[in-house]
Amino acid sequence: MEASKILSVLKKKLAFLSGGKDRRSGLILTIPLCTEQTSMEELSATLDYLLGIPSEKCKARGFTVIVDGRKSQWNIVKTVVLMLQNVIPAEVSLVCVVKPDEFWDKKVTHFCFWKEKDRLGFEVILVSANKLTRYIEPCQLTDEFGGSLVYDHLDWLNKRLVFEKFTKESTSLLDELTVINENEKGSQAEKERSSESNILPSFDPETVLQTGHELLSELQQRRFNGSEGGGGGTAWSPMDDELLAQPQVMKLLDSLREQYTKYQEVCRQRSKRSQLEEIQTKVMQVVNWLEGPGTEQLRTQWGIGDSIRASQALQQKHEEIESQHSEWFAVYVELNQQIAALLSAGDEEDLMELKGLQQQLSDVCYRQASQLEFRQNVLQSAHEFHMTAQDLSQQLDGLLGMLCADVAPADGAAIQQTLKHLEEKLKSVEGALQSLREKGQVLLDQMSTQTSFSYGKDVGIENKENIDHIQSVMEDMQLRKQRCEDMVDVRRLKMLQMVQLFKCEEDASQAVEWLGELLDALLKTHIRLGDDSQETKVLLEKHKKFVDVAQSTYDYGRQLLQATVVLCQSLRCTTRSSGDTLPRLNRVWKQFTVTSDERQHRLEMANAFHTAADKILRESPELAELMVDVDAYEEVETVGKGLLDRLTVPVIFPDGSEQFFGSPGDMASSAESIRERMKLVEEKRFLHEEAEQRLDEEALEAGPRES
Repeated sequence: MEASKILSVLKKKLAFLSGGKDRRSGLILTIPLCTEQTSMEELSATLDYLLGIPSEKCKARGFTVIVDGRKSQWNIVKTVVLMLQNVIPAEVSLVCVVKPDEFWDKKVTHFCFWKEKDRLGFEVILVSANKLTRYIEPCQLTDEFGGSLVYDHLDWLNKRLVFEKFTKESTSLLDELTVINENEKGSQAEKERSSESNILPSFDPETVLQTGHELLSELQQRRFNGSEGGGGGTAWSPMDDELLAQPQVMKLLDSLREQYTKYQEVCRQRSKRSQLEEIQTKVMQVVNWLEGPGTEQLRTQWGIGDSIRASQALQQKHEEIESQHSEWFAVYVELNQQIAALLSAGDEEDLMELKGLQQQLSDVCYRQASQLEFRQNVLQSAHEFHMTAQDLSQQLDGLLGMLCADVAPADGAAIQQTLKHLEEKLKSVEGALQSLREKGQVLLDQMSTQTSFSYGKDVGIENKENIDHIQSVMEDMQLRKQRCEDMVDVRRLKMLQMVQLFKCEEDASQAVEWLGELLDALLKTHIRLGDDSQETKVLLEKHKKFVDVAQSTYDYGRQLLQATVVLCQSLRCTTRSSGDTLPRLNRVWKQFTVTSDERQHRLEMANAFHTAADKILRESPELAELMVDVDAYEEVETVGKGLLDRLTVPVIFPDGSEQFFGSPGDMASSAESIRERMKLVEEKRFLHEEAEQRLDEEALEAGPRES
């Protein structure tokens, strides 16, 4: 009988085994009667269940039954005692009827249990609750009888349910595992049928084992009812090894562990066979797809495109193909890991088959991956080739646009900058063309090796078209670059001539500026006329050299302007000419000529003046009587006055403009110097006249004396 089937009856606690024992080590069965009518059928069922728990050895020691009639009627107590005769006559040793105080005294006389001992088969005594300890130790009695034994009926019932559930499940599981394990020992055909049927146990072995271990732990700790000796009494497990058969639990656990270990091995073998079959299926799926649709996809892709857009479209198509292959390659990686795991297990019977599958799968996948990578490299090289070709074409177009545009630079620096930019453009074009040749050669080399990756298809014609296209692009770019180089040479020569033209014009303008600076220096700094004839001669010599420098500057400017005319004719630059540079050069030169002539005349007059004055001033007063040339004084005076008058006259240029030498102060200083020299000559003349007068007087005086 199972507790779960009469759970509602057991919960009523009509009878229970508290775990206590009498002095003979017999178990104590307690029947607590209540004021309500007790169902004999339910009590009988409860007793049948409880008496089925102890072992035969325990039953042989007999039971002590405590019938608690303190809350019940006498006729019910009597009925219960008589029922014990039918239920457990042989196992009952003593029946203790706990009576209420002074309630049954008269009725007892009408029915003496001790007289019926032979008929009942056990001794029945009436005893008060406080005198029950005469027959049973207090530590073996529960608290309702004044004892210290702790008993929790609901906890006992729950643990009993657990035990029965474990016993039932473990027994059923053992039978199932035994059948499964026995079937696995049969022939290969039986194994396959067993694997196909995929029989699973009704209960989870891990859960059942865990339940059994927990139950065994409870039994070993003698805490089956969950109490910890509350109320100061001694804790006692009613389900010790005599009641619950702890060895039975241990035996079930050992058997279950043994069968479960075998079952795990069976499952492992099944799993391995299933995994191996699954791997074989997946390997064939991968191989069939890669050698079938995957290879066919690559066979249709051989072109390289004729532009960036076409190559990008081919790359996009190839990426789609790679994406489809990636899914199968992911399956390959997973399968390879699974095979490696199985190989590491080291099962000899499967090693050769697994290695064969692994080798076949690796060969196909690596071959297909190599073909994909090669195709990707070809498309990448083609894309780079087309990009370089397009970039070179754009550079050539830009260079051609520069060469076809009219050159109208503002100055020589702009021409130099334009020429530098042109050279940089040409150098960039040369670099791009070299890069195109290199990338084209790489692509041609790849085309030449594509035969080994042609997937069994004749790609000679397609490769020839691709190779012809690559070579045609490179030749076309070479011709365009050569034409641009020829035009660059012409443009370079023209621009160099323009640089020379601007340089000549710039230098001619510089010559005009230099000549103007010489004129300005002549007017502002060439003022001194000298303090004597010697100094004046030095100034005349310097003036001549100064004029020579100006003459060479003028000639240099004229030559530059003549060169500009020649360059303009060579460049067919009718809109350019010497402009106002030549008139400016001639105008400044004429002004310089007039000014230098005036300076020459003044220096010559100053030289004549100082020469005459020096001749007079060098004579000593003692020789004055020898000087008879009066014209020398007149000459000095005449030249000096003429020179002073010339200093006050400005230089008149051909255009009518006037310009003085130096500042008024400079002119006054020069005039003062001349006047000082004239004053000295005048004093010399006065002395000369006095000397002549004295000579005349002496001659007159000498005449009378002679007469």
